[in-house]
Amino acid sequence: MLMLLTRALDDRQSILARQGRQGIHLSARGHEACAAGSAAAFTPTRDILVPSHRSLAAVLAWGVTAHEVLLQCLSRWDDPASGGRSMPNHYAHRARNVLSMSSPIGTQLPHAVGAALANAVRQQDSVTLVFFGDGASSKADFHEALTFAAMRKLAVVFVCENNGWSISVPVEKQMAVRSVADRAGSYGMPGHTVDGTDPVAVFDSVNTAVQRARAGDGASLIEARVVRLAPHSSDDDDSRYRSPDERAAAVRRDPLLRFAGRLRRSGILDRGTDLLLQARARQQVDAALAAAEASPEPTPAVALDNLYRLP
Repeated sequence: MLMLLTRALDDRQSILARQGRQGIHLSARGHEACAAGSAAAFTPTRDILVPSHRSLAAVLAWGVTAHEVLLQCLSRWDDPASGGRSMPNHYAHRARNVLSMSSPIGTQLPHAVGAALANAVRQQDSVTLVFFGDGASSKADFHEALTFAAMRKLAVVFVCENNGWSISVPVEKQMAVRSVADRAGSYGMPGHTVDGTDPVAVFDSVNTAVQRARAGDGASLIEARVVRLAPHSSDDDDSRYRSPDERAAAVRRDPLLRFAGRLRRSGILDRGTDLLLQARARQQVDAALAAAEASPEPTPAVALDNLYRLP
């Protein structure tokens, strides 16, 4: 149900962006299984999530509601992430242990390591989960974060959602190594590549890393091979750099279709139940949107609040 809700909410955000009611949208389509499978290995009430803009399923798993997500998308004053100041898909919720990411790619990695260090200093039994894309692994933030986390044996799990594209740059043009996970050994931590369209496989891999972190053995790097089923953002036209065959191949790996097929073959799910669950997810999003639209917008009087310290 989490993956279906994520897809329904993502679809609605895409519509809102096309209607001009949401400023921009960075779709999570194709990333649902990775985020949901990863989140299932954690305990949100004590662990910390540092998402990327495509980690919507994990954000929902951490207890952020569809209503709260849409409050941010519509820039409403009671948006828990920023009071209507942040861009859409920059999820954050202090009460839910969800740290904000920022638009410069990869900057959330050192922040996640800082959160893990704080937990270590406080002797708290907490593990930090941080998501990032393959493009972020080419930045200095990645190197600095993994180096520090390994040296201090911090309880942090790095999950790279590798969809093969850094905006319009294919992965083979941004790194010479076979995979992001191959880099783990150079930092002194285990690395593993997993099928990111399979939530069970992702859970197994991430759960091993979580148990290792809780045991005091330090950080791990997981590379989840996912698919990007939408353009980079609502302002992007990926037909200019992705061939029709490549996009068709990505659709065939749609995690929702693959997992539903697996459940049907196992006798766990039938078509009627599948359609009912999809309808319930859409109804939940409809109700969340109605509630978000009823919330007032920020007033000009609060435009400078929390930006400057007055003498």
